[in-house]
Amino acid sequence: MGGGAAGFFAAIACAETNPAARITLLEKGGAVLSKVKISGGGRCNVTHACFDPKALAGHYPRGGPALLGLFHRFQPRDTLEWFAERGVGLKTEADGRVFPVSDKSQTIIDTLTGAAREANVRVRTGVSLQSLEREGEGGFRAATGAGETLRADRLLLSTGGAPQGRSWAGSLGHTIVPPVPSLFTFTVPDERLKGLAGVSVPAGEISLEGAPFRQRGALLVTHWGLSGPAVLKLSAWAARALHEKGYRAPLRVNWLGMTEREAAKDLEARRAVEPRKTVALHGPGIPRRLWERLVRAAGLPEERRWADLTKPEARRLAEESTNGLYLPQGKSAYKEEFVTCGGVRLDEVNFKSMESRIAPGLYFAGEILDIDGETGGFNFQSAWTTGWLAGRAMGS
Repeated sequence: MGGGAAGFFAAIACAETNPAARITLLEKGGAVLSKVKISGGGRCNVTHACFDPKALAGHYPRGGPALLGLFHRFQPRDTLEWFAERGVGLKTEADGRVFPVSDKSQTIIDTLTGAAREANVRVRTGVSLQSLEREGEGGFRAATGAGETLRADRLLLSTGGAPQGRSWAGSLGHTIVPPVPSLFTFTVPDERLKGLAGVSVPAGEISLEGAPFRQRGALLVTHWGLSGPAVLKLSAWAARALHEKGYRAPLRVNWLGMTEREAAKDLEARRAVEPRKTVALHGPGIPRRLWERLVRAAGLPEERRWADLTKPEARRLAEESTNGLYLPQGKSAYKEEFVTCGGVRLDEVNFKSMESRIAPGLYFAGEILDIDGETGGFNFQSAWTTGWLAGRAMGS
C-alpha cells in the first residue's frame, strides 16, 4: 500500500526475489511516485554520495542507529548500481547530491514503473481503502471504497506521511510517534532582511536560542525569511523542539561563520589595512547589501570609516554579524517537498526484515516509520534501503 519510492522499490524487490508471487501495489492518488516527480526541483535527488554506513547514518535526526545495520546491506553505492544496471546515467554534484544525468525526475519514474511492469507487479491507482484488518491466524483483508474486498497473506505499508497509513498501522497494534513537520524554512519578518531575497552566504551558522541545536552551511535570504542548507538541517534536527515552541523560537544567525572574538580581530585588522574606506561599503567578504544592513543594525553611521571605528562600535558590529537575534513568526514549506518526523515506533519493527514484531506478515518501509533524514537525498535513500529489504523479506 503506497505507490511512492519505498513502495515501488519493495514491490520490485519482492517480485525479483520470488517471481511466482502475485504482487499488487495500491495507490490512493491518481498517479504514482508523485514525490519523486517534484523532488530536487523536478530533477529527483536520488541519493547522496556518502558510502560509509556510519557517516551515512549520522545524517538522520531520527532512525540513524536503526538504519546503520541496514546500510551495511543496501546503501547509496547499491542504489547507484541498481539504477545503472537499468540504464540510468547518474551524476554526483559538488555537494554530494546525486541526480540523473537527464536532470529529469521522469527518468527515475520511468525506470521504476518499467521495472515493476517487467517484474509483473500489478499497479493500481485511485484505490481508496475503507477498512483494513487481520484475517484469522494470518493474512489481511481490505475493503475498498468501490465495495471490493482484497486479501493478502503479506502486507507492506509504505504510505509515507499520509495520516491514513499511520491510522492503519495503529489499528493493527502499532504505536505511532506523533508526527510533526521536518525540513522547512522560517518566516522571519525582519527589517534587516527586507528586500534582500536571493542574497546568500556560503558558510554561515544558525542555532536555536536556548537549545543545543546548531548547524553550519549556506544561508539564504528569501522573500519570507531564511532558508538554505543550514536552515533545513536545523529544522530537521530541532523539529520537535520547534514544534513545541510554535515555530516562534528565537534564532541566532552567524553570517560570517566565525566566532565573535575572531570577527572582532578581523574588524581590527581591517581598520589597520583600510583606514580611509567606509565600513558599510567594504565588509568582510559577504554580500555588500547584507553587510550594509548589519552595519546599520549595529548603530553605525553610514559614513563611518574604518579608521574612525570605535571599540564599542566594533563590538556591536562583531556581535550583530556573528550572533544576531532573529524572531521567526512561523515556518514555510520547503518547495513542494514535505517530510515528517514521527510514525511507527522503531522498536516495534524487526530491522533485519522490516517485519512487524506485533503483527506477523505486516511490513513497513519509508517515511511511515519514525525515520527522517536531512535534505540532500537522504530521505530517498532510507526509502530505497527499507523498501529493498522489506521486499526481499516478503518474497523469501
